[in-house]
Order: sequence, then structure tokens, then C-alpha cells
Amino acid sequence: MAALTEQIALARSADAPARKTPGGIGDSLFRLASYGSALLVLLFLVGILGSIAYGGWPAFREFGPGFITSSAWNIGQEQYGAFVAIIGTIASAFLALLIGVPLSLGIAVYLTQLCPGWARKPVSMTIELLASVPSIIYGMWGLFIFAPLFASYVQIPVSSLVEGMPIVGTLFYARVPSGVGILTAGIILAIMIVPFVASITRDMLDQIPTVLRESAYGIGCTTWEVVRHVLVPQASVSIIGAIMLGLGRALGETMAVTFVIGNANRLSASVFDPGSTIASRIANEFNEADGMQLHALMALGCILFVVTFIVLIIARLLVRRVKVA
Repeated sequence: MAALTEQIALARSADAPARKTPGGIGDSLFRLASYGSALLVLLFLVGILGSIAYGGWPAFREFGPGFITSSAWNIGQEQYGAFVAIIGTIASAFLALLIGVPLSLGIAVYLTQLCPGWARKPVSMTIELLASVPSIIYGMWGLFIFAPLFASYVQIPVSSLVEGMPIVGTLFYARVPSGVGILTAGIILAIMIVPFVASITRDMLDQIPTVLRESAYGIGCTTWEVVRHVLVPQASVSIIGAIMLGLGRALGETMAVTFVIGNANRLSASVFDPGSTIASRIANEFNEADGMQLHALMALGCILFVVTFIVLIIARLLVRRVKVA
């Protein structure tokens, strides 16, 4: 029996095509092309960072650390500071995540757990179509359609209701209810990041083995318990990655935010008041900037690059912590 098995194995090996040993010219060219592609991406990244750092260095040298902590932006006196733009960038991105992430997770859970079969494809297609809408269309819609409605039906009634209250009155009071402001920008950004976070989360939930869900339902778990204790822990790493992808877009979004944030260089405790972000300030002033103003805008771009890099590091740490847990 052993001899017969050995003869069968020898016959199969004789019929199988001979495997080529690595090290030929084709393998060498493929290896060099792969290395070259990776190095090219790194060179592009270093080149972009180097160019904006070189352009922004005169501003950092002139104003020092005060460029980051100062809220001044006076073109006539050539006094520039990034603090207002940094706060506006972080605040609008935070509001976008606060609004968009629960909505995205709800859409993903609905599509994978509750949506009937006939409606799943149209809903999924609608969500994916939202991702293909240009950002300037979101900005125009936000400025001409959403902002007036938001001012009439949200800002004015809420401001009248909370006026004089200790904390809520400061946070939700609009001195000039025009509809544009930090919260408006956050809502528009939330709408823009929903398709990305929802699509990635939906795909990850679909890849979870069906036996895990069926086992949870079999022992009497409700849909909420299945989502909370089975689906979310299994897809937590991917969900964090999707959220960070949405945060990256919210931090760097330019045109839509420029339309609806108000572009005012002032700090305010109210989310209804206008503000500015790093990207919106660069978009508004870069075309006509010269001298120190141009260097200050380049320095703002360098700061935005660093903020995005910090977000990436935090995402890596969160993913590693979830994997270890």
C-alpha cells in the first residue's frame, strides 16, 4: 500500500509543471519596480512636506511659537496667527464626527440586519452616490438652501429659547442668525463623511461569519445585543479605520467648508457663530497672497499636515489597542 501511494505521488509530481526558481530577470525587474513605486510615494510625501515647510519657515521664524497661539490675522499690519483657524478646523471636524458617526453606524446596521432584501440595493446605491457628489455642490447647497432654513428654523428659535442661560445660552446663542457658522460647517461635513464611514462599516459587518449572528440569536439575544456584543467587537478595528478616514476628510475639506463657515477670524464660544478653518483660509487668500501673508498661509498648510499626521498616529494606536484587547 505504501509503495502504491509513493508511485501515485511520483506520477503526480511528474505531471505537474516544473516550478521556476526565483532570481530571473523578470523577478528582478518586478522587485525593482515595487521598490521604486514605494520610494516614489515616499519622495512625493517628503517633497510636499519639504516645500510647504520651506515656504512657511519665514512665518515660523518671524512669529515663533506665537504664530500657533496668536489669534491675530491683520494683513495691513502683517500680523498673523493660526490659533483661530486651528480651533475652527478641530471644532468643525469634531462636530462632523459627533453627528456623522452615529448616523453612519445606524445606516450600516440597518443595511446588514434590518433592511428588507428588495430595499437593500437601492439604499446602498444611494449612499454610494452621495460619495461621488463634488464638494463644491455640497457647499452651494449648504449656502443657498440649508443655511437660510437653518437660520429660520433652528438658530432663531434656539437662540430665543436659551438666551440668558448659563452655559447652554453661551454655546447655542447666535448674535447674527445668518445660518452660516461652525455648526453649519459641521453638519455639511457630517453629510459628506457619512457615505465613506457607512460603506466601509457595512462591508465589514457583511464579512462577519453568519454563524456568530445565528448563535447569538439562538441563545435568545435581541438585535441590539447582537450588534453590541457580536458585530461591533468583531469589526471594531475596521470601524475605527473608517472613522479616521472620515476625520481625515473632515480636517482637509476646503470648498464646502469655505461656503458655509462664514470665514470670520474670531473666536466664539457659540457654535452658531461664524469661524474659519485652515483649509478655508488658504482657499480664500492664497490666490492674492504675497510676502509674509503667503508664508503664513504656507505655515498653515504645514500645521494642517502635522495635525493630519497626529490623527493618523492616534488611529494606529487605537487599532493596536483594540487588537491587543
